[in-house]
Amino acid sequence: MKLYYMPGACSLATHILLREANVPFELERVGRDKKTEHGEDFLALNPKGYVPALKLDDGDIVTENVVLHGYVADLKPETKLAPAHGTKARLKQDELAVFISTEIHKSYSPLFNPAITDDGRKAAIDKLLTRYKLIENVLADGRTYLTGGTFATVDAYLFTVTNWSNTLKVDLSAFPNLLAFQTRVAARPAVLASLVAEGLVKAA
Repeated sequence: MKLYYMPGACSLATHILLREANVPFELERVGRDKKTEHGEDFLALNPKGYVPALKLDDGDIVTENVVLHGYVADLKPETKLAPAHGTKARLKQDELAVFISTEIHKSYSPLFNPAITDDGRKAAIDKLLTRYKLIENVLADGRTYLTGGTFATVDAYLFTVTNWSNTLKVDLSAFPNLLAFQTRVAARPAVLASLVAEGLVKAA
C-alpha cells in the first residue's frame, strides 16, 4: 500500500494508524502543486485533490479520513484500534469519529484561510472551543484515551487535528484533560515515528 500525505495534514492520522497496526506501506508526499515527490499527478490519482489517499495493493485508490481509519483497523483487528462491526462499542466509536470529522476537523478549515477576517477567526475559534468542551468532558473521568484504556482510531484523528492549534494559535489552555491527552498520544512510539517521518519533529 502507499499513503499519499502532506506533512502534518489530516493524513497524519492514517499514517499513525498504519504504524500502530504494523501494516507495511510506502509514503508519497504530495506538494501544494498537486505533484507527488516522485512526479506523479496527484489529481489524476485522486480528483478530489486532497489527502489522505491510500493506494491499495490492487491499485485502487481509497480516500476520506474516517473510511481509511476504519479500513486500517479492520486489517488488524487484533490491535483493537476499533471494536468489531455490529457492536455498540463500534457504533459509539464511529459516532466519535464523525464528530471529530464534522465538528472539529472542519471547524479548523476557515483558520487556514489567510484572508479570514478577525471576526471570522473569532467565530471559528468560538465554535471550536464549544466542541472541545465536549471532548474535555469525555476525558474528565481520567480515561487514558477517548474510548477508555485502549488507543483507537479516534485518538489518532483527534491528536492530528488538535495539533493544528499550535500553528494556528488556538488557545486550548482551558482544557487540561485534552492537553494531557495530546501529550500521552505524542509519546507513543508509532506516533513519534510518524512525526519524524513527516519531518514534523527531529529524531531523538
